[in-house]
Amino acid sequence: MTDVVEPPSTTLLARALEATIVPYAMCEAGDLRIVWANAAFEQTMGYDASGARERQRHPIPEGARRHGEMAALRARLAQGEPTTAELSIPRADGSLFPCRVHFAPVDEPDDRPADAPGTPARGPAHWIVAFEDRSERVSHDEQQAALVEAERRERRSVGIIVQVSDLLMDVTDRATPLHEIATLLRRSVVSWAAFYVNDGGLRPVDATSDVRPPSGRGSRHGEHRRPDGGDVEHAPQDAVQQLLDGDRDRPVELALDREYPRASASHWLVERVALESGVDRPDSAFVVPVPGRRRVIGVLVVVPRPEAGGRLEESTTTVLELIARRVGLVLDNARLYDREHRLAETLQRAMLPQQAEVDGLDVWTYYAPNSENAQVGGDWYDVLQIEQDVVGVVIGDVVGHDVEAAAAMGQLRSVVRSYAYDVTLPGPVLERVDQLVAGMRIPRAAGLVLSTLHRLGERWLLRWSRAGHLPVLHVRGGEVSQLLGAGGPLVGFGNGRRATAELELEPGDVLVYHTDGLVERRDRDLREGLDALSRVVSGVTARDSAGIGEELLSRLADHPEDDVAVVVVRVPDPRDVAERGRSPRRRRWSLPSEAASVGRARHAVVRTCHAWDMPDASNAELVVSELVANAVLHGYGHVSLQLYDTGDGLRIEVEDGNPAPPVTTDGHPGRVGGFGMQIVERLADWGWRQSSRGKVVWAKVRPGALPPTGR
Repeated sequence: MTDVVEPPSTTLLARALEATIVPYAMCEAGDLRIVWANAAFEQTMGYDASGARERQRHPIPEGARRHGEMAALRARLAQGEPTTAELSIPRADGSLFPCRVHFAPVDEPDDRPADAPGTPARGPAHWIVAFEDRSERVSHDEQQAALVEAERRERRSVGIIVQVSDLLMDVTDRATPLHEIATLLRRSVVSWAAFYVNDGGLRPVDATSDVRPPSGRGSRHGEHRRPDGGDVEHAPQDAVQQLLDGDRDRPVELALDREYPRASASHWLVERVALESGVDRPDSAFVVPVPGRRRVIGVLVVVPRPEAGGRLEESTTTVLELIARRVGLVLDNARLYDREHRLAETLQRAMLPQQAEVDGLDVWTYYAPNSENAQVGGDWYDVLQIEQDVVGVVIGDVVGHDVEAAAAMGQLRSVVRSYAYDVTLPGPVLERVDQLVAGMRIPRAAGLVLSTLHRLGERWLLRWSRAGHLPVLHVRGGEVSQLLGAGGPLVGFGNGRRATAELELEPGDVLVYHTDGLVERRDRDLREGLDALSRVVSGVTARDSAGIGEELLSRLADHPEDDVAVVVVRVPDPRDVAERGRSPRRRRWSLPSEAASVGRARHAVVRTCHAWDMPDASNAELVVSELVANAVLHGYGHVSLQLYDTGDGLRIEVEDGNPAPPVTTDGHPGRVGGFGMQIVERLADWGWRQSSRGKVVWAKVRPGALPPTGR
């Protein structure tokens, strides 16, 4: 016998629906007006059915509907089938209740047959609605979205740091990498960014003059908010100066609409940001210190993006601080290296003689460090007028490319020079040098060739001794021979008598002294290099030492891998005057990028004009002074100076490592200078071209005196 279970009464069902903990409501089919809601609905939403109807009269707040969800929901409900939708319903307290809403149709009782003729199809009169709480799921989704966003930011930060590291691989205290880093930041995390260096005050990284504020401490004034979003703190009005002084080590916010003392770093920086940023009225900028080892060497200034509300995210602040620290360390290293390099190069060049002028011989000298790697080497040469009829020539090489090599070179040069004036025979001089060097314990090995030339009427007697150095080349009538005699161990390793060899030189004979940088390459050994040098020397047609030397350099030293020192000595020939036109006249100098090079260049031009019998040397002196000064001020790397005798005037070429072209200006407002290229235009035809290192600026000095002022 089957038990018959009576269905619950309508009253019991209504009470059960009212008692359930799941929010329920009933709404009309047409406009979805809520006509009933259970207690769970009222507890969840904070209002009952009448409150819900009241809220339905007002616009739905932002976030309560999702991408047209309500319109799609009404379209589905119009079909009269059960449906489900994801909604966020506003509570009484203003928060949103994320839920999955289930709609089921509830029909009114109808006694008419459904298939009676003429009976239209009826839709549901009401909908029973169940609200499934999705708060936990939404919270989980938000957490996942936050994790994804955090990972995205971390990846972006790592990518920026990696790119900055790549840009800093080739920093030599130049502005270009810093501009590229600022551009990278503008593309990725901020609206605008720029670096400024601290040289007794701020200045742009590529400025060549003191466009900076007076260095001083600002007074305390006003309020200041930290860039990491922390509490408001009282800060000095010139907070930027405190960064430069090292009194603060965290980024500071610089209000761009606030007045600062005109002598302060903050005032100067506000003006620069307004002038350079191009951002439409930013409210503030953030200043990040760029620390070196012992001092703050600059600042990184950024303007946040508008969508960030004028603030910097914590992750962005972290990236900026990491970049600033990395830039500071690299720039500090570059400056320390540059300072050491300049010290060693200055020491080295101070010990090298100027273009030698000796009585009765045609002498040409050349020295250039391996500027591609910015190295300082131990190569050196010396030309001594020991007596009226005795000339000494020395060329040597200390192992290494650093300050220690340059210092060892200086010691050896002084020792050899002192003994050569005392004893004119090369072998005994080297014996005494061996003894002294062994006692001094010079830490670097060195080789050299010491020679003396004694006048014998129109001829000269050459005497030489070698200490582990490459042989001198002797050229006579196109035949080249290596002076291999009188060889011995490196300086300081001689344990006995040093030999001296002799050779009588005739008019027209040429001696070529050189270091291994002229002939040695990675793709060929030293013997092959010496053979190549011999072939080049045998084919030279020039009849003066400078022409011979320039032809050697043009064919062998275009891309040296080591320091190069060359001395060419030629015994004058009576036929030189008659055949002078066959000798191309050219001179070249490699100068350090320092102010003293301007004076050296002027002296070199005057001396060359006199040697070439060119009038109006003062015009050429003024032109070369302006060109070399521009290369020192606005370029970087070694400055190359070349002079050419074109037959109808003097052509001057100055090369530096900055590819930017020279610009003619009407002076610099508020300071001296800026008229250099105008001076060049009055005295010469000029132009410029790109080169493998940067640029070459050339000028052909016009013959005649200085033009009158009225021209």
